[in-house]
Amino acid sequence: MISAGILLYRRTGGAVEVLLAHPGGPFWANRDEGAWSVPKGEATEGEGLLEVARREFAEEVGIPVSCEPSLALGSVTQRSGKVVYAWACEGDIDPVEQRSNVFSMEWPPRSGRVQEYPEIDKVGWFDPEIARRKLNPAQAVFVDRLLGLLNES
Repeated sequence: MISAGILLYRRTGGAVEVLLAHPGGPFWANRDEGAWSVPKGEATEGEGLLEVARREFAEEVGIPVSCEPSLALGSVTQRSGKVVYAWACEGDIDPVEQRSNVFSMEWPPRSGRVQEYPEIDKVGWFDPEIARRKLNPAQAVFVDRLLGLLNES
């Protein structure tokens, strides 16, 4: 499985912050460190990965980004085997404006009750140190790659 996402960043007072997404649904409700992610989604065969990343950001965050110019951050393989490609884009959004698409699932399990949950229940801005702790461990390297690219420019 291949996913693609956007790591939005902003500069505030000379420091860099990144926007992370917390997954929605009951499984993730009480999880924090190691649970957050770059807003991302699954690619289908033949799709351009940067276009997938833009689309998924708009669906999960509810705010489209042009992502021009974009900084390629490469890929990582998560413990599940999913390969995630990411691009960084500079921008600024208000987390309060976040509106995600929803998914349906039976909850509680075997209850027969199907409920809807947001794919992403919240987003937030974090400095690099906190972002590394909050991110899925495999994705933390995206923060380091971004900082490396920004220091080169």
